[in-house]
Amino acid sequence: MLLNRGRRISREAVIEAMWGGAAPSTARSQVHNAVTVIRAHLAELGAPEVLDSGPSGYELLVEPEQVDISRFDDGVRLARDAAVRGGTEEAARLLRGALGLWSGEPLADATGAFVEAARARLVERRLTAVEDLADLELELGRAEVVAAEIAPLVDAHPMRERLRVRQMTALYRTGRQVEALQSYRVYRNLLAEYEGLDPGREIAELERMILRADPVPAAAMPTAGEHAPAAPALLPPDIPDFTGRDGPAGELHHLLTAGRPSSALAVAGVAGMGGVGKTTLAVHVAHLASSAYPDGQLYANLRGAEAVALDPSDVLARFLRALGVDARAIPNDPVERAELYRTRLAGRRVLVVLDNAASEEQVRPLLPGAASCAVLLTSRARLTGVEGARWIDLDVFARAEAIKLLGRVAGDARVAAEPDEAAAIVRLCGGLPLAVRVAGARLTARPTWRLAHLSRMLRDERRRLDRLATGDLEVRASLALSYEGLKEEAKRLFRRLGRFDTPDFAAWLAGAVLEEAADAAGLLESLVDAQLVAVSGVDAAGQLRYRFHDLVRLYARERADVEDPPGDRIEVLGSGFGGWLAIAERMAARVPGPCYAAISGSAPRPAVELPPDDVEPLAWFDAERSALLSVVRQACALDLDELAFDLAGCLEKYFDIRGMYGDWSAINRLVIEACRRSGNLLGEAVMLRGLIDVVTWNSTPDVGDATTRFHADAFRLLDMFAELGERRGMSDAAVMCSWALTARGAQAEALEYGERALRLAEETDHLGGQARAHVALAVALAESRDVARAIGHLDAALAAARALGNPRYETAVLQFLGIAYREAGELETSARMLDESLAISRRYHDVYTEVLTMVALARLYLRQGDPRAREAAETSLALGREFNMSHHIADALGALGEIELVAGRPAQAVSYLEQSVAIWRTRGWLSFLALALHVLGGAYEANGDAPSAARVRGEAQEIMSSLRAGR
Repeated sequence: MLLNRGRRISREAVIEAMWGGAAPSTARSQVHNAVTVIRAHLAELGAPEVLDSGPSGYELLVEPEQVDISRFDDGVRLARDAAVRGGTEEAARLLRGALGLWSGEPLADATGAFVEAARARLVERRLTAVEDLADLELELGRAEVVAAEIAPLVDAHPMRERLRVRQMTALYRTGRQVEALQSYRVYRNLLAEYEGLDPGREIAELERMILRADPVPAAAMPTAGEHAPAAPALLPPDIPDFTGRDGPAGELHHLLTAGRPSSALAVAGVAGMGGVGKTTLAVHVAHLASSAYPDGQLYANLRGAEAVALDPSDVLARFLRALGVDARAIPNDPVERAELYRTRLAGRRVLVVLDNAASEEQVRPLLPGAASCAVLLTSRARLTGVEGARWIDLDVFARAEAIKLLGRVAGDARVAAEPDEAAAIVRLCGGLPLAVRVAGARLTARPTWRLAHLSRMLRDERRRLDRLATGDLEVRASLALSYEGLKEEAKRLFRRLGRFDTPDFAAWLAGAVLEEAADAAGLLESLVDAQLVAVSGVDAAGQLRYRFHDLVRLYARERADVEDPPGDRIEVLGSGFGGWLAIAERMAARVPGPCYAAISGSAPRPAVELPPDDVEPLAWFDAERSALLSVVRQACALDLDELAFDLAGCLEKYFDIRGMYGDWSAINRLVIEACRRSGNLLGEAVMLRGLIDVVTWNSTPDVGDATTRFHADAFRLLDMFAELGERRGMSDAAVMCSWALTARGAQAEALEYGERALRLAEETDHLGGQARAHVALAVALAESRDVARAIGHLDAALAAARALGNPRYETAVLQFLGIAYREAGELETSARMLDESLAISRRYHDVYTEVLTMVALARLYLRQGDPRAREAAETSLALGREFNMSHHIADALGALGEIELVAGRPAQAVSYLEQSVAIWRTRGWLSFLALALHVLGGAYEANGDAPSAARVRGEAQEIMSSLRAGR
């Protein structure tokens, strides 16, 4: 933390630093314990707040003057500035003061890969400062001091040429020519013995000067008027059609220029999948920042994504040659080569761009030791072990950026002429810059092509990767580099996960499709490291979620089709779908909702990693909603009807409580078709049961006579369950038949089917069915004005709902009880029941039950003269319209009409009531229509329209007469 002062260090970086990729399972707890100990020591020293920790990592909140290495670096910088101004004496004083901060070996009591690398950098900085001080002291005529002080350091670092040069110069200037030449011979022999090299030109020339007794200058430390050697300029050319990336480019530029501490090396990193434009961005930013690094720019493609990455030692040799080192003087030993590299960069302002890095081990030797330099990295994985690096994750282009790039490559005029097709092309490319660039290049090569032609070609998933290739640009080749670098088990996981259409998934899926893998989660993380799978965030259930880019998924499927057995696809999908089913079934059991019988099929439920017990079921369904919908659709497309209807059945209570009626209807219709194709009558019946409910109570007002359709569907459902011998399903269907008959005014038959439903539920221990049957009987009795018996059945339904532990149905029963007690004139009891129902609805964000409760409260408040009546009715109307609850929309409009009529505003009442009547005509519930017509007649009369009043009252009377006759 001290070595990275001013930066927050992630726990992962600490673990990597301490164990170098071989972390034990207890690594996180060991780090936590260590931090606790450090914090305790700091508290003893009176600085308890210095160590700051949080979810993103740790940071020591210290000022530069509190850290010796920062003070040292500041002293060295000030000394260099003084030397450039010609203040040699001042520069020597400042350097001596900075070196006086050192005492023994840095980090002497610490071990580990990170420590060794950090120690080497610190030693390098000290030695460079010693050499610079020697130059200044020699210039000031103090050769005796230099000879005495530098001797032990030469003994400790005998292969360090720069130190040896200063020793030879000091010895020669003090008249010890023989000792100076002896020092050279020792160095030459060591170099020949251990490296097989001859000394470099600088020290060899010094030996010749000493032999000739020529004057020997001292000139390593920059002084006034000194000219720097030619600056290396290895950057590739900037991209002429560079597009977008304003945010990342600005952030990187700031990190490399204005946003860096003076005492630490600035290291900026860009991570992202293949083809996302890391190199393009890095080169562009490097050119923008080049003026801040007048001593040169070094660049190397480290080939980290290829089968064999570049050896950092080879890169060091290339860099040293670019920095003016004779090839014969470049050491063979990688450590000494790195030392020479850092020496050459000491005091210079050089930008080092390391493109396509493979690992921390590859990068570390290439990091300069001087804080005056900066490094820009790119890698397909975040190299968190690179100390102090600030990373930017590069994602695909947004649509506007991708279209702009397409226009820059293919021609703005062509893109502007077919904007919809341009949008389709970038969508099919998934916004991946490489893919968009290839698409643009193909259009450029074929000026007669319309964009529509290319978009049609790209729509064929099987050929899309073939068509995203031109010249040496190929999306497939870019992805293949990442894929081929994986271990075999990781490749297999990649291929299997690519089989799923889901927009994202949680980590448990990896274990489900690789049952025998010991570390499926680790393999999944290796796919993330390779940028073949992305982490999309933490979901509502606290799970990390992962996703494929569309083109990466296509590549995974290509490899699966080539490398895996033919039957593997259905087996893999079945395992994954079964995993979702196993978890969804467990979670659905704890979701309050309709009290249907839990009827399931024979789809396999493999053993999978289940969410912790403290994960809320609704939160899990919220997190998995998109994935579950995708799984059901994919299962239907593959005619996996058992899986499809089981999964869709698990979703029904969730759909209901979240008001997702459109999704509920669409999914059930889709599964019904799949079940019909497979002859799966049970699946069809279970799906029809839910579909009847959702289309009856949540259809738009213009779909025709809802109750007539309800009646036909309910009796068809009863026949289907009877054919299957599924008595619990028959109970559920008989309840629906009872409701449909009540709506048509056939109360005697409604009671008959309600009793039948109750018997079936009792015989099969279907407690939810008993609750539903009691409610159906209560509704039929209420229509016959037998409120007392209705309340008796509702009390029984409430007891059953509570015994079942289903607050969703408890809410519904409380609503009906509140309405029944209002009709019985017991207004206080009615209010208590409705308030209790509303509280449960809002606890579960259950819009459907809230709407009915609010309209019931509106009518209760109206009878009590409570001004809250209007607000309750308006809330009910707004929510009903939002969720297409036609029955409740009509009811809320009727309540508002009654409120306006009581308030003496008949014209407004007529407006509301006419709308209510129009909707009730589509619903087909005769008693509700008759009541609405009767109230509308009163509004017409109060508004002075006697003919209209007589007409609607007459119609209401006819309906009521037919209902009485039907009883």
